[in-house]
Amino acid sequence: MEAISGEMPEEGEIVIATATEVTKYGVYVSLDEYNNMRGFLHISEISTGWVRHIDRYVRPKQKVVLKVIRVNRERREVDLSLRQVTGEERKSKLIAVKRAEKAFSIMEIIRAKLNISQQEEAALNQKLMEKYGGTYEALEVLVKLGSKAWETLGVNAEQLSVIETVAKEKITIPTVSIRGNIEARSDLPQGIEVIKKAMLAAEAVGDGGVVEVRYVGAPRYTITVTAENYKIAEKVLENAVETAKTAIEKSKGTFIFKRT
Repeated sequence: MEAISGEMPEEGEIVIATATEVTKYGVYVSLDEYNNMRGFLHISEISTGWVRHIDRYVRPKQKVVLKVIRVNRERREVDLSLRQVTGEERKSKLIAVKRAEKAFSIMEIIRAKLNISQQEEAALNQKLMEKYGGTYEALEVLVKLGSKAWETLGVNAEQLSVIETVAKEKITIPTVSIRGNIEARSDLPQGIEVIKKAMLAAEAVGDGGVVEVRYVGAPRYTITVTAENYKIAEKVLENAVETAKTAIEKSKGTFIFKRT
């Protein structure tokens, strides 16, 4: 992960550090994101309970997630805490680090394929940071939405095509799926066509998810929605079901939906 040269962390910030020396009073660490700046984790900030053997909690060369509790900018001293880091903070930080490392490796591949300098790569990364808050986030948007998402960044079409191809090879967007059962009937002479069109209309509902309707056997169908998260999936399913239901009931048919 790229170091933040010449800067110091802020109080309350969650950081990644590497233990360099374990003493009876605490642990000296180097801050990975701040050019290996030295910090200190006092024994009282290791655990909420009594700590007899520090090396049972932190060992030399171990990576740890810590919270910055004091910063002395004049002396360039940083005091840290392990016990004040919540489980959610630790999880979020580790995810952020993995994403940053993956983005770095992807950009290395892109730089080689485009034959651009490190300075040009840095300039592109800066644009991505300013617009999307991070390189990985920008690449993720590119995978989700395609090249139109980067239209305002001033990347020429040929380079953008290469970047998009590499990003799609290296980044998989996680998805979730939810489903339900549908019973649809229509007594009209063209009832089969009515139901077919209603199901196609349901599948055409976008809103950030993919809808698939499968015929099980008259009058039963299954409907599956795949999306980035459950909140989006639930909304897409609701809209898709309502679309099919409205179309069938307008043609004086019956429609029953049950979540599974």
